[in-house]
Amino acid sequence: MFDLSTLGTFIAVVLGLFLIPGPAVLLVFSRTAQAGRKTGVMTGLGIATGDFIHTAFAAVGLSAVLMTSALAFNAIKFIGAAYLIYLGIRAILEKPHDSSLPKVSTVSPGKAFLQAVPAEVLNPKTALFFLAFMPQFVHPERGSIFLQFAVLGLIFVLLSSLYTTLIAFSIRPLGRIVKRLSWIGRWQGTIVGTIFIALGMKVATQHR
Repeated sequence: MFDLSTLGTFIAVVLGLFLIPGPAVLLVFSRTAQAGRKTGVMTGLGIATGDFIHTAFAAVGLSAVLMTSALAFNAIKFIGAAYLIYLGIRAILEKPHDSSLPKVSTVSPGKAFLQAVPAEVLNPKTALFFLAFMPQFVHPERGSIFLQFAVLGLIFVLLSSLYTTLIAFSIRPLGRIVKRLSWIGRWQGTIVGTIFIALGMKVATQHR
């Protein structure tokens, strides 16, 4: 269904997306810092659950759209390319983030999980990823479109769970390292942005 090159590219882009701090990542940081690792992990699992819901909607809705015509495929392709280029430009132009974490009230692990689910479902950054970018890796000639969406979505959910769990368990040592390597924050946006722009150009020129 997928070759190693396609899966490798998909995973690399997902990891690049994670490197651009968004509401979900900041929420995991905050919950972990204020209520401990268990609450941070549960917050991450809530976010992963929200990603799974995005996967279900994308698999059901977009699989039907992509089967209709080449016009639909091309429309989604160029939307995805424009989205990647937009992310790249924004990452390059964006000023380094303030290292301070947003303040959130302390909650139990269970409540943190329940609050994280709708927060991720309503996260426009994730919604745009599933609607505009994921279809670039789906090809009708490779088999069931629904199954391809499901596999890619589950990979995203797994990577999201591992990433947020890693954050929850390493927030203290990471904080000390980041302070010592402040240059990473200054160049991170440029590096990630350049990668996204290059991928956007590649997506725009690919054929069905």
